[in-house]
Amino acid sequence: MATPNEPRQDPLPLEPAPRWVAPVFAILGAATLPWTVYLAMTLPRHVDFHHYRFTWVGFDIMLIVVLLATAYLAWRGNHFVGQLATIAATMLVLDAWFDVNTSNRAGRPGAILSAVLLELPLAAVCGWIALHVDHVIERRLRRLTRRAARLSAPSGAEPTTLARFWAAMSDRATGDRQDDTTREASKNNPTA
Repeated sequence: MATPNEPRQDPLPLEPAPRWVAPVFAILGAATLPWTVYLAMTLPRHVDFHHYRFTWVGFDIMLIVVLLATAYLAWRGNHFVGQLATIAATMLVLDAWFDVNTSNRAGRPGAILSAVLLELPLAAVCGWIALHVDHVIERRLRRLTRRAARLSAPSGAEPTTLARFWAAMSDRATGDRQDDTTREASKNNPTA
């Protein structure tokens, strides 16, 4: 318990999104339902698509750009990798969906195999990256720091300032995680 002279240790709760976001998106989702029913009843079963090749090649080029940008940002340790990984996951799921549903009878088994073996697993990896972006970046920066320390310092020399900094940050992060675990255990078991 904090004394009157000590600052309060509890951080202020941060909202992940403004309060208006939930009701607005709930309304948008509900308003989309009648539109979807309307399309299901009025769209033709078959359609002659004049720009079919252009549409798919353009989509695949955009997917390539997003995947390469995700790889680059992950390699650089940039925190925006999470957003691009989310975009890549979404595009991969859409690619699988439309590949399977727009393929003809002869091409459908190949489209299903591609979706199950390539596109959906890669989408899952991208989703994992988006959810664990801090760990991905931290791991990449540690590797880069170790490589830079090896390349810049002769064998047996003292570590560089940057290497000492990352080692201290790593120790501090591990200590913080252990403190969180200890606090969580004491909440769950007050007699300990």
